[in-house]
Amino acid sequence: MKKILILCTGNSCRSQIAHGFLNHFTDNSFSIFSAGIEKHRLNKNAVKSMADIGIDISHHTSNLIDEYKDEKFDFIITVCDNANETCPVLPNSTGKKIHKNFTDPSKLNNGLYNKEFEEVRDQIKSFIINFINEELI
Repeated sequence: MKKILILCTGNSCRSQIAHGFLNHFTDNSFSIFSAGIEKHRLNKNAVKSMADIGIDISHHTSNLIDEYKDEKFDFIITVCDNANETCPVLPNSTGKKIHKNFTDPSKLNNGLYNKEFEEVRDQIKSFIINFINEELI
């Protein structure tokens, strides 16, 4: 089974949304992991934005990249410039690295949930659908 790692700064929002979409659109047929360079709590607005479209990520946890240093990933996806620039080398992973920077919706509008949050969620959704079509099918 192919393994995919999604990285972000704090593994609280953007990477969690991407993780949710990957699980949803692949029917859990891949091993999906998400992690951060730092460890933050799961963002409640990320959970809400996904619940609004019928995807439950409330059971996700925020993890550090160090927890996966011995894993071999087929794909490593970074969803923010900070993670892309500071991602440590994972010695066992020779997988394809893919980067796409998304605005951190938790930093918009003083962290309140709004349409900008939903717009970033929908941008991540489009990116994940393209990734699946180009890389997994």
